[in-house]
Amino acid sequence: MSNRPDGNQNNCAIICLWISLALVMVGGVGAHLVQTDGGKIDVVGFRLPTENGQWVTADLFRPKTATEDNKAPMVVICPGFERSKETMTSYSIELARRGIAVIAIDPYSQGASSSSLQKRSASKEGYGVVPMVEYISDTPDLNYIDKSKIGATGYSAGGNAVLQSASLFGAREMKAMKRAIARDPAGDPASERELAHARSEDKISAVFIGGYVLTLTSDVLSTLDADVGMDYARYDEGAFRTEHKNADMRDAPESLRLVNSALADGQQCTNVEIGKIYGSDTNHTLRVVYNTKSIHPIMPYDPTHVGNVVNFFTSVFGVAPSISSSNQIWPFKELFTLMALVGAFLFLVPFAALMLRLPVFSTLVHPIPPALPHPGRSGKILFWTLFVISATIACVLFIPATEFTTRLFPKASAGELTWWFPERMNNAILIWAVANGVIGLIIFSLNYKFFGRKNGVTPDIWGIKTSARELGMTFLLALIVFATFYMLLFVSYFFFHTDFRFVFVSAPASFPAKLPIIALEYIPLFFIFFLANSIRVNSASRFQGQKGWSHALINAFGNSLGLMFILAIQYVWYALTATVFWTQGWLYVNLLMGVIPMMFILPIFNLYFFRLTGRVYLGPMVTCLIFIMMMLTSNVCYMPVK
Repeated sequence: MSNRPDGNQNNCAIICLWISLALVMVGGVGAHLVQTDGGKIDVVGFRLPTENGQWVTADLFRPKTATEDNKAPMVVICPGFERSKETMTSYSIELARRGIAVIAIDPYSQGASSSSLQKRSASKEGYGVVPMVEYISDTPDLNYIDKSKIGATGYSAGGNAVLQSASLFGAREMKAMKRAIARDPAGDPASERELAHARSEDKISAVFIGGYVLTLTSDVLSTLDADVGMDYARYDEGAFRTEHKNADMRDAPESLRLVNSALADGQQCTNVEIGKIYGSDTNHTLRVVYNTKSIHPIMPYDPTHVGNVVNFFTSVFGVAPSISSSNQIWPFKELFTLMALVGAFLFLVPFAALMLRLPVFSTLVHPIPPALPHPGRSGKILFWTLFVISATIACVLFIPATEFTTRLFPKASAGELTWWFPERMNNAILIWAVANGVIGLIIFSLNYKFFGRKNGVTPDIWGIKTSARELGMTFLLALIVFATFYMLLFVSYFFFHTDFRFVFVSAPASFPAKLPIIALEYIPLFFIFFLANSIRVNSASRFQGQKGWSHALINAFGNSLGLMFILAIQYVWYALTATVFWTQGWLYVNLLMGVIPMMFILPIFNLYFFRLTGRVYLGPMVTCLIFIMMMLTSNVCYMPVK
C-alpha cells in the first residue's frame, strides 16, 4: 500500500497546516484579550534576582486605572506544588479586573524560577513570596501601589507559603516593636518614628489561604498580624492529614484556631459558621472560613472558590468593584489556550508530511506494510486477553514506581538540589514508563514467537526494518518538527504572553535555560515506552478490515486505561469511605490528571506518523521530544542554582 503523497494529499496537508496555524493565532489573540480584559490590564513578565544568586519569575497584572494619583492594592499569588504562575490566572485576571494589581510568581524550583538553597523554603522564603513582597514594599518603581495594602494568596503548598510569609513578617514586626520599646531607657513609649518603623516590618496586611490547613497551628498564628481568609475543598483528597481526618471545616481544630486567634477569650467559638466574617479589618483581626464543595486539584478552576478569593480582597482592601464576584471571564482564557494547544498538536502531522516532500527526507517514505491477517476466534481472545493484561500491569506498577523513586533518586525525592534526575514527581512516571515499555516489548516478542508467526505474521508487516542512516535522518526530521512546535509556542508567548494549555495539560513557554540539558537524561529512557507504544499500535494491533477510528480508539484506551483504573479506584474508594485509597502517594495519583490525556492521544499520533513513513520510528521520536519536554517544564525541578 503506497503512502506517497499525490496532489490531493498535499493540498490536504497544506489546508490542515493553515487550519492549525489559525487555531494557534485565534487562541493566542483570544487568550490575550481575556487576560488583559480587553486592554484594560497590562500584563508583563519579569524576573526578580534574590539572595544567593537565586531568582523568582513572575507576571505583573496592572489595571490601567492604577496610577500614582490613584494607587491600587496589590496581591502576590503563589501556585501550589507542581504548578506555575499560569495555572493561577483565574485569581490574577479576576482580581485585576476589579482594580487590584497582581504579581503571580513561579515558586522556587517550579516554572522558570530558580531552585532555592534554603532547606525550609516555605517557612523562610514563602517559596519566593517573601522576597517578592519585600521588593513591592521597598521599590520606588511601583509608584501606583498602595504599600499599606499588600496581600498574598496561594493554593495548596502556595497557601502554606503565603501563610508562613505573613507569619514571618508579623514576627519581624513584633521583634522590631520590642527593640523600639527597649531602646527607651525611661520606660516611656518609644518615639512615633521608631514605632512606625516597627510596624513597617509587617508588609502583608491580608492573606487568603487556599487548599491548605496543616500549618494553621498556634505557633504560626501567634505572630500573624493580618486579615485572613481560608478556603478548603469540602471533598479534599488530602483531608486524611487533618486532625479530624476529614474536610469539614465547621468544627475542624485548624479552622477554629484560625478564627479564635483574633477573638477575645470570652468571644471564642466552638463551631465555625462557613462564610461568616469574624473580627474586624480595622485592626487586622478579620477571619473568614470557606468550605467550597470541590476536590483539591479542581479548586483553582472552581468559580465559587475564585469568587471567595475576590470577595475577600475587595472587602479587606475597601475596593468597590462595579462587577460582582460571579462575573468571571477566566474560563474563556482556558478555552482559548486549549484552542492554541489543539492547533499546535494538529500542526505536527501535516508539517511533517510537507517536510517529507523535500528531497532530503523523501527517502524516509516507504509503502505502508500490509496489515496483520484478520484474527480468528483464538486471535481475538488472545488480543483482548493481552489488552486486559497490559492495562492491569500499567495499573499495578504505578504506585510501586512512586515508592521506588526514593531509592533510585534519593536526592530529588528529598527535595535536595541535584543534576541527577532532579524532577521528583516525573521520576515516578519515568520508572513506570520504562517498566511498561520493556514489558510491552517482551509481550510483543512472545506473542509473535508463540502465536503470530504460526498465523501468517511476518516481520515485514511490522514496519520496523530500517538502517542507521535512516534512523539518523528520521531523528533529524523529528528535531525539526519539535523545534518548530516550540517556535510556535515562543512566538505566541512573545506576542500574546500566553502559552498552550488546558487545566492540567500544558506546554509552558517559560522555563530555566538549563532545563533542556536535564531533558537529555529523561528523553532517551522515556523513548523506550514511546517506541513500544508505536510498535504496539502499528505492528501488533493493525488488522485487515479494521476501521481506522476503531483502531485508534482501541489503542488510545489501551495506552491509558491502566492509569484511568488508578484514578477510578482512588475516587470510588473516597466516595465510599471518605478517605482516598492511596494516602501515601495521593499527590502522584493527582499527577495522573495531566498524564492520562497525553497517554490517550499518543497512539493516535503514532498511527498517523506511521501512515506518513511506513515505519514505526518518526511518531515516537516526535511525541517523546514534545510530550516529555512538556512534562519536564510543568513540574517541580530541584536543579542546582549554578
